[in-house]
Amino acid sequence: MEEVIVIQNLTKDYGNNKGIFDVSFNIYKGEVLGFVGANGAGKTTTIRHIMGFLKPDSGSVTVKGLEAYKNSAQIKKYIGYIPGEIAFPDLRTGIDFLKSQAEFIDLKDMDYANEIIKQLQLDPKATLKRMSKGMKQKTAIVAALMHDPEILLLDEPTTGLDPLMRDRFLELIENEKKKGKTILISSHLYEELERVCDRVALIDEGKIINITSMDEIKNRTCTDLKVEFNNEKDFNKFRETKFNIIRVQEQYNQVTVRVEKDQTQTLFEELEKYDVKFFSEVKYTLEKHFTKIIMEENKND
Repeated sequence: MEEVIVIQNLTKDYGNNKGIFDVSFNIYKGEVLGFVGANGAGKTTTIRHIMGFLKPDSGSVTVKGLEAYKNSAQIKKYIGYIPGEIAFPDLRTGIDFLKSQAEFIDLKDMDYANEIIKQLQLDPKATLKRMSKGMKQKTAIVAALMHDPEILLLDEPTTGLDPLMRDRFLELIENEKKKGKTILISSHLYEELERVCDRVALIDEGKIINITSMDEIKNRTCTDLKVEFNNEKDFNKFRETKFNIIRVQEQYNQVTVRVEKDQTQTLFEELEKYDVKFFSEVKYTLEKHFTKIIMEENKND
């Protein structure tokens, strides 16, 4: 697999434990890598290093084999970028801004830009200074995608978008992925990352804690099932079985059982012997996965 973005031991220390420390990960051609973490965890600082805006204290960032800080002007030709904080130049309308961006990157054909404008229901004639947060975000999305770049760096790109527009945007990213684009997308919304990403990196206090493949989340060999019994007797009796009970809620006569997927039928056959009120699958999510990892990290500190 071709490495498009390579980050090795990247450190930017702002003091007082602020910054990023010994960050390393790669993004491969055609991959969508998610980036998740609390505000101030280091997502934006990392992305700004990839853009070549910041000089590392130590470590390196390369984009298509080019050192990012030294070759920032050149690598920007390959990148579509949505910043975490959008600040427009002193231009009157969205059209004026998009035209200036097109001139800057020598873009002659605005067909794709118009397609995105239509999909996001953006009115580009609106005055920039009077635009809502959502309108500004849509304008930034168009500017980032309109020249069909091979790399996308998206820092909290759905901020300010309503649920419908967020869904439209994710459709756009799914289409970009089909084209073979290399994409880094940061978000605090786990559902977004679950939908579009191949892998997701968790950053906490400036350090990469874990990088997880979404295949691991979606295709676990085991499943968790919540079971509630109609009476305490059956509840207690089931607890004496050899099934892997990972949670007990006595006040509800409930247990959560973890079972290998090829053994679920055995569990169901066992449950037929009891007075069961209901059972349901407890979905394993990216958020649960990372919450567990952070809890384990905190225990070890």
